[in-house]
Amino acid sequence: MQITRRTLLAGAGATALTLPMGNAFAQKAEFTYKYANNLPVMHPMNIRAKEMADAIRVETKGRVDIQIFPNSQLGSDTDMLSQVRSGGVEFFTLSGLILSTLVPAAAITGIGFAFPDYATVWKALDGDLGAHVRAQIAKSGLVAMDKIWDNGFRQITSSTKPIVTGDDLKGMKIRVPPSPLWTSMFKAFDAAPTSINFSEVYSALQTKVVEGQENPLAIIATAKLYEVQKYCSLTNHMWDGFWFLANKKAWERLPEDLRTIVAKHINAAGMNERVDVAALNATVQKDLTSKGLVFNQPKTDSFRERLRKSGFYAEWKAKFGDEAWALLERSTGKLG
Repeated sequence: MQITRRTLLAGAGATALTLPMGNAFAQKAEFTYKYANNLPVMHPMNIRAKEMADAIRVETKGRVDIQIFPNSQLGSDTDMLSQVRSGGVEFFTLSGLILSTLVPAAAITGIGFAFPDYATVWKALDGDLGAHVRAQIAKSGLVAMDKIWDNGFRQITSSTKPIVTGDDLKGMKIRVPPSPLWTSMFKAFDAAPTSINFSEVYSALQTKVVEGQENPLAIIATAKLYEVQKYCSLTNHMWDGFWFLANKKAWERLPEDLRTIVAKHINAAGMNERVDVAALNATVQKDLTSKGLVFNQPKTDSFRERLRKSGFYAEWKAKFGDEAWALLERSTGKLG
């Protein structure tokens, strides 16, 4: 299925994912599992997840039925993380940076200005760094699928001014997800970061609780953040991805043959979603411009130098440890 920016924006206001009704397999499913996420229904994640669930249902002959709950229907990120840990939901996709509140090592993928491009991202995440993070996730009672899904490079939006240099962030009230790494990075620029769950971002911007936020372009589009923001600065300040997580007990309840089928289709859907997000983030800028968002291209060298001088890289190298940091720099080059 080809996902275009037209279908993305046309479906941005949708609130529920349409699942097949009266499915011939539904009555005899041995395993009916919930998959929850925080993204709008027309985001590539949910479109590919729908295809994934259908393929799993067919190949398992109806033994596994995955029901999708998009758009924070089952609560905030922190609520859903608690639910996947307790088994209230069986599957959940979560940014590694938010997962870091439970698994600190998961935040390493979001180190500010570390990844210059997608080739570097996938080299690290499909390689030794990704394996290291998944091993740490496993210690928390969760299972992470092999392929991380793409959220994209993050950009800064504002209702008040464009961000051209790191100095423009000084004093800015900016929404960040509930993650120490985000807070630390924006404090290094002397901004005023405020942790707010994604489900509350639109209203926080609308009521001016914060003046800005940062997210990939596909999310800025699907969540209609352009309605409450004026400027978008293409900072590419961090890459963000979604680990596809399973409750360990629920995962192990599946017989091995079913686990193999489910994992295969989840990972395949993740690879397709990567292509979709990269394509959307490369083209959706035109649509956002037509909706009134004003874009600018900052020079990012000054941002990275500011983080280096502030001790940001040294601080986080100490927190992640020499082994994990070496795995990161094997792909990115020296940061600190």
